[in-house]
Amino acid sequence: MKKRDIILIIVVLALALAGFGLVSLSKKNGDQLQITVDGKVYGVYELDENQTIEIGSTNICQIKDGKATMIWAECRDQICVHHKPIDSLGGSIVCLPNRVFLSVLDDGKEREIDTVVS
Repeated sequence: MKKRDIILIIVVLALALAGFGLVSLSKKNGDQLQITVDGKVYGVYELDENQTIEIGSTNICQIKDGKATMIWAECRDQICVHHKPIDSLGGSIVCLPNRVFLSVLDDGKEREIDTVVS
């Protein structure tokens, strides 16, 4: 290897580390999960705090490692339980029989929310 090859490798590694640093610094925390029951806000919870939330007597939601899932629901179809986890990138989980709606908030605003009609 020549001196120029070594310099090129060092420059490429420095640029890669700088890029990684910028991405990790720009990552924001503070996203929240909003739970709505029958059209009314049931609660707002931090996604970066692991917890299990009982939603009335019909559903149980779990926040773990920045992702929210429905771990139990008192309904026949269980679609919400088998739904993929939602996280700070957005998404929603809906349990229609129990009228429970989980959505991610960003800076206090809901992301990509459609109307749920009963």
